[in-house]
Amino acid sequence: MSRIPNVSAAETGESEEDVCRQILRILGVIGDKWSILVVGTLRDRTLRFGELHRAVTGISQRMLTLTLRQLERDGLLTRTVHASVPPRVEYTLTELGSTLLTAATALGDWAAAHRNEIENNRRHYDEAHPPRARR
Repeated sequence: MSRIPNVSAAETGESEEDVCRQILRILGVIGDKWSILVVGTLRDRTLRFGELHRAVTGISQRMLTLTLRQLERDGLLTRTVHASVPPRVEYTLTELGSTLLTAATALGDWAAAHRNEIENNRRHYDEAHPPRARR
């Protein structure tokens, strides 16, 4: 496994491999497109499930539910249920979730700045490497 910078496994008594596995599991969740979109959508305010569903274009209700559960499990957002009929459920970023915004925003900004170049690269690559005919 490759070395991850700024990981001090020796200080915690963990092996470098265990630390790398933990980091990869975390990145698997926070690097998911839906997680990034949900965190970004919650950056400025608390939202109800329906508001989040409308704001995160293309996500199914099931995927939103799964994403919210994982983000809550990781401590990146809180879920508050208000006693009303029907029950009102709101989601808010935690302090930890807010710290993710800087990195997520930087990635989004990078993607926005380079989207045309990447699309051109993809088009040129696809033109030079057409799909092979099936036999």
